[in-house]
Order: sequence, then structure tokens, then C-alpha cells
Amino acid sequence: MQLLKQKIKDEGTVLNEQVLKVDSFLNHQIDPVLMQEIGKEFADRFKKEGITKILTLESSGIAPSVMTGLFLGVPVVFARKRKSLTLTENLLTASVYSFTKQEENPIAVSGNYLKAGDTVLIIDDFLANGQAAKGLMEITAQSGAKLAGIGIVIEKAFQDGGAELRNLGVKVESLARISSLANREVTFAEEVTI
Repeated sequence: MQLLKQKIKDEGTVLNEQVLKVDSFLNHQIDPVLMQEIGKEFADRFKKEGITKILTLESSGIAPSVMTGLFLGVPVVFARKRKSLTLTENLLTASVYSFTKQEENPIAVSGNYLKAGDTVLIIDDFLANGQAAKGLMEITAQSGAKLAGIGIVIEKAFQDGGAELRNLGVKVESLARISSLANREVTFAEEVTI
């Protein structure tokens, strides 16, 4: 997706060979025009999959998920990382290690909103080692829902997550794949889908 790649080039900051900071348009401040285009792109790539729910992880996956849900006409469910007084019963849970925060987080979704019979599209902002995606896949499996695929805004193709998910036979659509962050430069990789 050229618009996203240009935004990464123009506004992204490479902090080191592992970390790309995109908080000016995705992770802190949100560019709604870009999110609209991201939503259209994901909807186009997954329109034939019979999606009934989109599942994401708070908080950076919410904006692209909501826009995709708007174009697909389906609800968006987000896994919570923090305990809630109102989210206590019928929980689907998993544990996810955050690469950027260097910590393990329990995540939870109410089983009232994700059920057998649903066809789920997982969307997230980044794919590095695949831990968030695997946690969301675990929650999807616990619910009895069918996994249609995973949409990723930015994939760090130089890390293992994307290859591992694709090797499991999961349809992974990444809008921007980065092959390197060496020398504080963003180098893009070719698209890969299954």
C-alpha cells in the first residue's frame, strides 16, 4: 500500500534496528484519512472470506479495525490488556508478550461477543514475533469461531512472526512489509500472501 509506505518514510522514526516509531499517525496520534484507506484495503483483501467479526488488541489495533469493520459492515471486538470491573464472566483469555514493552500481558475478550459460528478477521498494527497474533488466534479458537486470516498494518519481515503464521497456513495480509531498519533507514520487502 503505497500511501502507508510513504507515510512511514515521511513520518516514521527508526529508533534502532528493531524498533520503528510511527506514533504520529498510528500508535499515539491517528491519521483518520490514512486509517480510512487502510480499512478499505483490508476490506478489499478479505471481502470474500465471509467475515462476521473483527478481533484486535487494544489500543493501536482499534483504529484500523474500526475502519475495516465499517467497510465490511461487521462489529469490532478488542481484547483488553487491563483488568476491568465489568469484564469478569465468560472470558476468553491468552497471554501475550509485548516486544516493545518487554513484558507479558494477559488479554481477555468476553465470550458474549465472539462465538462459534463467527468468522474472524484479526487485525493488528505491527507483526514482529507474532505473539499478539498468536494470542488472538488462541482466543478465536477458544470461542469456537473460524479464523479467516490476519491483517497487519506494518510487518517487520526481518523477524519470525510472519513466516511462522504463514507456515501454519494462516492467510496473512500485511500492508507494508519492512525488510530492514539498518542504518536508521526503512527498507521495504515484497508482499507475501498465502
